[in-house]
Amino acid sequence: MTRQNCTKWTLLVAANVLVWCMLSLYGPIGAAPQGGVQPFANSIDQRNDMIRELKKINTLLVEQNKLLTKLTSSDAQQKTTNTRAR
Repeated sequence: MTRQNCTKWTLLVAANVLVWCMLSLYGPIGAAPQGGVQPFANSIDQRNDMIRELKKINTLLVEQNKLLTKLTSSDAQQKTTNTRAR
């Protein structure tokens, strides 16, 4: 074998070893969690939680509207009383 062929084979073997080492390290190190842990909650549970929260918000808005209407009607009555007294 000539010296040039020996150098080419050495470089080829070194490149193969380097690629093999890189690929062997790639597999076991994963960013994803291993096991049965899901990254997100169950979609049905999320939907039920959302519906529950929206119902609470709706109840609070209804209560707030009742208070505002009561306050507005009492303010209107006071204004009419004040204008009649003048």
